[in-house]
Amino acid sequence: MKPPTVFLGEMTNPEVEAFLERSRTVIVPVGSVEQHGPHAPLLTDVIVPTEVARRVAPRVDAVVAPSVNYGLSYPHVGFTGGVHVRVPTFVALIGDLAASLAAIGFRRIAFLNGHYDNTYAIAYACADAADRLPKGTRAFPVNYWDGMTQPEAAEFFDPSNGLHANAGETSAVMAINPDLVDLDNANQEMPPFPEVTNAAAVHTAFFFSSPGSVYRATHSGTWGDPRQSSVEFGRRYLDVIVEATVRSLDDIARTEAAMPDR
Repeated sequence: MKPPTVFLGEMTNPEVEAFLERSRTVIVPVGSVEQHGPHAPLLTDVIVPTEVARRVAPRVDAVVAPSVNYGLSYPHVGFTGGVHVRVPTFVALIGDLAASLAAIGFRRIAFLNGHYDNTYAIAYACADAADRLPKGTRAFPVNYWDGMTQPEAAEFFDPSNGLHANAGETSAVMAINPDLVDLDNANQEMPPFPEVTNAAAVHTAFFFSSPGSVYRATHSGTWGDPRQSSVEFGRRYLDVIVEATVRSLDDIARTEAAMPDR
């Protein structure tokens, strides 16, 4: 007998039909193909959210759709290996996927993002596609790190310990498949940011609007210190971001339910 699976792409038509009889939730991992320093794989931002989605799906009664591998990696232009699509292409793709998944019967479509630069574009794509979705259907982005507490972020993923190819990301990949990481080549680097009033505003202005901005900000592409990355640290990080994602999805659902129908 064929074993059960949470992955939509591994299901047969009857399995999808049976799933839709009890649940209408689908998670779509979204990432990028871009450098992650001299030590981590180009597909890091897909590998991590796909694993998170796999673990989250049974807890929220969802299936995991095939991932969107190509994203908005234009800030990494200049490094070898990056493959990205144009913003209009990406927005159109996300919107079409939302409409197509809704046509199958899904009514809650969560795009689980692993690449920060995709965030706004996913939201705009969902808004743009909204009038093509059946009544009661919601498509929305959620970054896998959004639900992290402040202490968790301070340990794994914030400006103080790096936001790209850092110990958290690198260790997570190692916990999933250690053969994908070349820890011998890991290095420490932090962009030379000046003191600013609002780091988030500067991040948006400098990185989001400037192709090659990461290439300009770093020599190696590393933003953090992954040299002490480990499978153990990666397992703890995965546990944290799985719980963070479950919290985020629950918070979003409760917020939607609390709003009056107008």
